[in-house]
Amino acid sequence: MTADDSYGRLDDDNYPAYTMGRAAELLGTTQGFLRAIGDARLITPLRSAGGHRRYSRYQLRIAARARELVDQGTPIEAACRIIILEDQLEEAQRINAEYRRTAARHTADV
Repeated sequence: MTADDSYGRLDDDNYPAYTMGRAAELLGTTQGFLRAIGDARLITPLRSAGGHRRYSRYQLRIAARARELVDQGTPIEAACRIIILEDQLEEAQRINAEYRRTAARHTADV
């Protein structure tokens, strides 16, 4: 792997570039909070060769949303469930929009 390959990964939203300590620092939260949302299966950090948790930018955005809800008084388990449901709703809306585009093309072809 060349240095250019390594730097290219930094642009990858899913590359696990952040240690637990750095992730907690960036989010202004504790490592315990990150463990809790991991235990709730909101995010599943990758593990380094040494077994340490590593987080991606995408996972940090999800964790930031959870932190926002918890800071507003939502229990952590409920915050995780809300985020999971929001994600499912977004995916369903995306699928529906694709279905409508396909149906519209099909109708126009008839």
